[in-house]
Amino acid sequence: MDPANAREALREVLLDVEEGADLVMVKLQARISTSSGRSAMPSACPWWPYQVSGEFSLIKAAAERGWIDERAAALETLTGIRRAGADLIITYFAPKMAQWLAG
Repeated sequence: MDPANAREALREVLLDVEEGADLVMVKLQARISTSSGRSAMPSACPWWPYQVSGEFSLIKAAAERGWIDERAAALETLTGIRRAGADLIITYFAPKMAQWLAG
């Protein structure tokens, strides 16, 4: 599949759902929507985006150099994914985020 071809991606996702997929896992910022901008995902199929290792690495490296606040940057990116409609997020930040959110 051509990763730049959004129509092909949508066709593939909808085919997976029709074939009985329990969930759809997509790369961060992948957009599964119709041309009108509305979600094309059936509401019964959970959407699980994963935060790619490159973004994780960039946040970690910038934080180590003191350029950004790691917690704030991670929370911002993960909140954005959640606000976009993710049912669950797969991220390397999961253990650290659990600590940060717990207190």
